[in-house]
Amino acid sequence: MKKILISTVALSTLLFTVSCKRDFDTDVSSVTVTKGDADFTKYVSIGNSLTSGYRDGALYIDGQNESFPSMIAAQMKLAGGGEFKQPLMADNLGGIPAVGFTNKRVLTPTMGLGFAAGTGATTLANIYASGPYNNMGVPGAKSYHLVAPGYGNPTNLPLGKANPYFVRFAKNPATSSVLSDAMDMKPSFFSLWIGNNDVLSYATNGGMNSTTVNGVTTYTPAVVQTGNLDPTTYKGNDISDPNVVGGVIKSVLDGLKSVGSTKGVIANIPNVTAIPFFNRVPYNTIALDATKAAAINSSLINPLIGALNYLGQSGRFVPVVAGNNPVIIVDNSLPNVSAGLTAVLTANGYPATQAAFLGNAFGQARQAKAGELILLTASNELGLDAITRQAPTATSQFIIGASFPLADQFSLTSKEVNNIATAVTAYNTAISGLASSYSLALVDANTKMGELNSTAGIQFDGVKYTATFVTGGSFSLDGVHPTGRGYAILANEFIKAINAKYSSTLPLVNVNKYSGVTFP
Repeated sequence: MKKILISTVALSTLLFTVSCKRDFDTDVSSVTVTKGDADFTKYVSIGNSLTSGYRDGALYIDGQNESFPSMIAAQMKLAGGGEFKQPLMADNLGGIPAVGFTNKRVLTPTMGLGFAAGTGATTLANIYASGPYNNMGVPGAKSYHLVAPGYGNPTNLPLGKANPYFVRFAKNPATSSVLSDAMDMKPSFFSLWIGNNDVLSYATNGGMNSTTVNGVTTYTPAVVQTGNLDPTTYKGNDISDPNVVGGVIKSVLDGLKSVGSTKGVIANIPNVTAIPFFNRVPYNTIALDATKAAAINSSLINPLIGALNYLGQSGRFVPVVAGNNPVIIVDNSLPNVSAGLTAVLTANGYPATQAAFLGNAFGQARQAKAGELILLTASNELGLDAITRQAPTATSQFIIGASFPLADQFSLTSKEVNNIATAVTAYNTAISGLASSYSLALVDANTKMGELNSTAGIQFDGVKYTATFVTGGSFSLDGVHPTGRGYAILANEFIKAINAKYSSTLPLVNVNKYSGVTFP
């Protein structure tokens, strides 16, 4: 086989666009602020990382102070709202060394992504003595975690049944659930946004679960748990059954109702694939010139096509061309023909070792297709020498994505994308029904995220916001969570829904005054 050198895959250039959809330009200076039919004296927010103010891959003070509930609470104070306390982290690094949580992401002077320098000062020491806390957002929480007793118990951490963030501020760590602590506060008004992680973890992990033993990580396909109503049997990245998600949300609403908390706002689930984490790297990001394309075809693609056709697995590959080409991915839904591929290649004169290597590597491999997604995390893999895991050299023969498959956990196939969309639709149907039956304000976060992901984007006072990674202004450096400005956009959607439902006149927040991506 010829040895070929493929340059590091060039990712798409960050570009600003010019067309805009106007959204928030509303003059509220002359509006008298009233509470309407609501009571904002004790506002409690319940949810996950989006509620907590998580961004840049970490939870840190500045992000918490720009959480959307904090913004809403500030507007509520204009209509009689009370104090809004948050379980602040110890610093602006966000790391928790005791559990291996890394510091926040930052941009380096070379425009690369790195981690903030320093050692995080946050520990797992419980800080409830300074509470109770109005912001009950727990990063990483799935729907069913809200009702799990002991979710803040540090002894449950090794068992995967507790969450370090809730450990920090659970009222009674051994027995508290997020719901029970919220009920103890007897909120006069609440916000509830949960269910994102019930499908998001599947998406951000390429539809795979992982297990690490003695430093070795193995991956297995995550499961769409439709029909399984026992979340204790789920693995970490499985998609939750819609009846579980809807049932838990109903339990939360019933619990709050039992302590007199009947007025609030609930939000639906955005299409998780509409965020930068899933659209930063195109499926056809492999850029080749004519010479490189010809070399890959003769040494790899054409022999693979012939062998796979013989095995009845045609259609996995087509010859590459000068220009942009699809990423080679692993698709675990394909029949594994590693043994057959090895045998065919051996029969056609390939050395046994080389044939076995190719057979094992390409037994479930194919080129990605339009509509399939390459994850943001793949940008750290694409273009590397598959053998050395370093930048390619003149002797590099197998380049990840171009002449060697990208591992399964870094992409979403069309089937996996459909699994995600189906779950989101089912979750949102349940949430809409519950909002109606409990007479709550409903935020259509799904539509708003869709607007951000459109070419037009949205605009506030002359500033355009889109879902474009870094330059769009609305998403932080983890590609999943908003910036301060992105959270302000969400806060305004909550405020609009509250005003519409309860005849209040809470003013919108000034999106532009909050922080965006910090450039070096």
